[in-house]
Amino acid sequence: MSRNLLLAARMEARGMRQQELADALNKRIESFTGRYGTLLDRHIRNWLTGKTRWPQARQRRALEEEFGCDLAELGFHKPPPRSAVLIRQASVEESVKRRRFTTSAAAITATAALPDTASASTPRIGMADVDRLQAAFTQVLASTNVHGGNSQLEDRALAFAQHVTELQTTAVASQRVRQELYYLAAAFTGSAFWAASEAQAPGRAQQYLDRAFRLGGLSGKPDIQLLLYGHAAFLSSDLGHTHDALAAKQAAKASPLCRRDPLYRSLTAARIACSQAQLGEHTQARRSLEVAAKAFDQADPAVPRAAWVGFYDRSELEGLSGLAMAHLGMHDQAEAHFHRTLAHLRPEYQRNRKYYSSHLAMAQLRQGDVDTAYATASSVLPDAGGPLPTGRQRKLLSKFHRELALTDTRAATSWADRCPTGRDHR
Repeated sequence: MSRNLLLAARMEARGMRQQELADALNKRIESFTGRYGTLLDRHIRNWLTGKTRWPQARQRRALEEEFGCDLAELGFHKPPPRSAVLIRQASVEESVKRRRFTTSAAAITATAALPDTASASTPRIGMADVDRLQAAFTQVLASTNVHGGNSQLEDRALAFAQHVTELQTTAVASQRVRQELYYLAAAFTGSAFWAASEAQAPGRAQQYLDRAFRLGGLSGKPDIQLLLYGHAAFLSSDLGHTHDALAAKQAAKASPLCRRDPLYRSLTAARIACSQAQLGEHTQARRSLEVAAKAFDQADPAVPRAAWVGFYDRSELEGLSGLAMAHLGMHDQAEAHFHRTLAHLRPEYQRNRKYYSSHLAMAQLRQGDVDTAYATASSVLPDAGGPLPTGRQRKLLSKFHRELALTDTRAATSWADRCPTGRDHR
């Protein structure tokens, strides 16, 4: 019995609990049968654990309508007919008999004449399976966009990575499929890295990154290397190793993808500008931002690209430009970039909205606009009674708190009351 990771990923992306999914499906069943469905949270749990592999017909229809995809993309597969099961059982029993037969010394040479029955008990996977795993990775990315990194995302990504790694050792596959599996194992492990990094757990993040680089190298695919160099740069920046971060970004720039596709070239140039700005290299940082903007305008949005780069659009270019300007101390220009970022940002990118809103508040504060900065930062806080930010977002708000406190204003006092977590991360 194996877990249904694809359904779990879809639910995670929506932040949907088992009972919530049961209620939603029951309503859909009522819409086409006239009677409210009878699904309970335990039914959903059975689907997730793999205890139930093929729901009833009306439940299957409700699932497809709810998620807007076919059942295969939700991890459900129609069981084989009874005759096929009996044939498979017979093949397994025959395989057992043969293994027993080969334990005697007299039978060793005789077994050479027996046909190979490994395929009867060894699964074969193909590109259709790869496509389903790729869809799951896309759902993990979608969950990251909404929630940022958290322990649930980390666990989910690691579970997928482990599942893909197990397929490498237990399944029959072509070389092409194996390369794709290495790619996906690296990508899922990279998502676990991102979650750990967001949670400010650099030790775990480094372990995941090392593993992802190994798996990515086995895939032979340049775009995963580019992704992982970006992760390496991010971790180095978090640790205060700006020169290492710049070196990782320059290694990404050397990727053949950056030579062929201006979108990747734009992304790496914008990231390089941030590190150059941190190092006080004003001229080089501005030049890199010019390269990033020009390359972005040259990029064809219709070109098929890796799912992970889908976050990079006009809003992210503006955001990275704003970060570079902030590092250069040009807070008025940084503010303008952050305003444009938030104006262009897609609705589903809730994590990025909080992240760039926090940086906008900092840019406003450093220009002396205390009340506006307070209002901007307050928009990041949850509603009354909601959980306070954690991880990277908590660290950003702590930095804002410290600088706001220096103003000795009513806004500073009010902020300390609203966001006590701001006193952390000294």
